[in-house]
Amino acid sequence: MFGAGALVAALLVAAYPRPEVAAVAAAPPAPTDPFAFVRSMEGTRPDGDVRLDADGQLVVDAELGHLFDYYLAGLGEKDLQAIRAEIERELERRFAPGPAAQAKRLLASYLDYKRALADAEKTLAPQADLAKAARARLALKQRLRPQFFSASEATGLFGASDAYDADALARLDIEQDGALTALEREQKMAALDQRMPASLREDREAPTKVIRMEASVQKLREQGAGDDEVYRLRATAFSPEAASRLADLDREEAAWKGRIKAYLAQRASVGTGSEAVLQQVRNQHFSAEEQRRLGAYE
Repeated sequence: MFGAGALVAALLVAAYPRPEVAAVAAAPPAPTDPFAFVRSMEGTRPDGDVRLDADGQLVVDAELGHLFDYYLAGLGEKDLQAIRAEIERELERRFAPGPAAQAKRLLASYLDYKRALADAEKTLAPQADLAKAARARLALKQRLRPQFFSASEATGLFGASDAYDADALARLDIEQDGALTALEREQKMAALDQRMPASLREDREAPTKVIRMEASVQKLREQGAGDDEVYRLRATAFSPEAASRLADLDREEAAWKGRIKAYLAQRASVGTGSEAVLQQVRNQHFSAEEQRRLGAYE
């Protein structure tokens, strides 16, 4: 359930919540449990602080794409038709009919664009050079977008991710330039850092900050600190709300590890002679979805 990458991603979500929705935004969804829709998303909140501007018009930005992608990540557990219907219900819960209709139109365009991109990517020639391959894919995306979005919609939805990709490619070019001395490479990287927008810099630094914090937490626990000391450390670095969410993650991870330990002990006692008995043991401890992750522990 909690691999290293997944845990860091979860920590980032908890420690770096998106900015609060402006007062003009639609009211939040009713306090139901929308996450039963896809089991793997239980206990999470939808990405995307979609909102309205001061005139009550839908703000078309990366947050809208984040909301779409949050639900689209459930493909495989639900089919596309069910996921699209759920996104549309979410938009109706958040917005009045006018903005909701605009958002649903953009959702339709977004899905058409994703399908077209998947088809078009099959035509890209294989590239051994990582930078060339990434540039070709970015150029392909940018060529396709005018077929589905206005210029302002494309900029709003994809401008931030394009800037991130362009920065990453520029850094890759510097790393791969064998003609540069170590000093020249460092200077060019520093120049990119200076030109980087503050929001992009924060996004780049967030994983490192979370990893450093969790290393400090581990050290603190090794010194005998309890949950209260860990909470105070995290609350100082992030916020009390983030510290509470991270504490919840700690409890979930501990519970998962406890179940894994109990399962492995019972599995060892059963032995490997009977797959039917082993399956009964798995069913006793884990759901069907969770059992797909057991390979990493067995």
